[in-house]
Amino acid sequence: MPEVTKTLELSLVNPNAHKERKLCETREAYQQALQAAFDADCTSQSATNDVVVEYDLSGYAKNALKKYVPQLCGGSYDADELHDDHPVKFTNEGVQLDHKPQNALEWYVKIPHHDDYHLWIPAHVNPDQRDWVEAVYAGDAEMGESRLFKRDGAWYLHVTATRDVEGQSAASANERTPIGVDIGEASLVTVCHRDESGSPVRPKLWADDGKAVRRLRKTYFTATRRLQKRGSERIAESYGDTLWDQIDDVFHRVTREVVEYAESVDNPVLVLEDLTYIRENMDYGAYMNRRLHGWGFAKLHTQVRYKAAENGIPVETVNPQNTSKTCHACGEHGYRPRQATFRCSNADCWVTEYQADVNGAINIADRYRSGESHRQSDRATRQKAGDDDSATDGAHPSLAKPRTA
Repeated sequence: MPEVTKTLELSLVNPNAHKERKLCETREAYQQALQAAFDADCTSQSATNDVVVEYDLSGYAKNALKKYVPQLCGGSYDADELHDDHPVKFTNEGVQLDHKPQNALEWYVKIPHHDDYHLWIPAHVNPDQRDWVEAVYAGDAEMGESRLFKRDGAWYLHVTATRDVEGQSAASANERTPIGVDIGEASLVTVCHRDESGSPVRPKLWADDGKAVRRLRKTYFTATRRLQKRGSERIAESYGDTLWDQIDDVFHRVTREVVEYAESVDNPVLVLEDLTYIRENMDYGAYMNRRLHGWGFAKLHTQVRYKAAENGIPVETVNPQNTSKTCHACGEHGYRPRQATFRCSNADCWVTEYQADVNGAINIADRYRSGESHRQSDRATRQKAGDDDSATDGAHPSLAKPRTA
């Protein structure tokens, strides 16, 4: 299985004054230690250690310097090349990721300041690299060296990551079997594809897992609201983290089973709905928006993408408009008298009632066949920056864990 290494790009979200000062202190101490070790012509790690040990830096930054300085001194660099914006390097495991899917800002990074102090800062990830970031967080990709730097007033963190990736088959788009992946409220995930004659076959629904996640989320909202009213904020946060970990376990198992389903199909391509359209078009009132926006669309999508990539299965996205309202048999619009039931409004269609999530999954797959799909790498996705906060300092009201409406 080939090994692939990629640099992951994260942008830190507006650090507050305290964290900005600490980041600047880290950068200044690193620059001073780097310059001092370079001036001392340290050509070995032990010589570098003798110089940098005195500086107020984390062990991860000092170890990065011990590797880096001998390379500089043994090369053709001169002191003028060590300019003030040289990135701060940390060895692997120096930076840590945390994922809070219930927050408006999902990702947080822990950046070392010195050995007994670190900073938690929210971050935006490159949308085209969400699958890689998710793989690192899940332990399915190995984190390497990271680099912290400031550009045009904004802080950035670049992290190298390595993982094994299966080679994709050489089948053309027309030769592939599209598998529609419908993520919903009733069934957590539903997959289905058509056979060679065009008939929908082997639908699979994770309805019980949908019920389990709904129950856990309801428990979360109810319990945390009561605890918060009693002033037990710390207990509420700890309790909420436990429940979200349970939900995450369900997500990982279900998405792994989705990929296993795809592996059982000849020349598969998994077809997902484009999250850009889902997010922009969700407006069902405060109660339903809380349920659907917090449902975990992005997290499920990301896990499907990176697990599919590890197994050499391509993933495409399509515009989800009307996939839940269109009859997969005749193309006419219908309606859902119940959450899990689709009813076609065309009296001449053989479909009277159909399982709604399966109907949606087939329509998603058909969008790929019609040529409406577009690769994640070709799509520009915008993310709005929010106010700063950390995973440990408590959230800004607009970014806090969701509460009941």
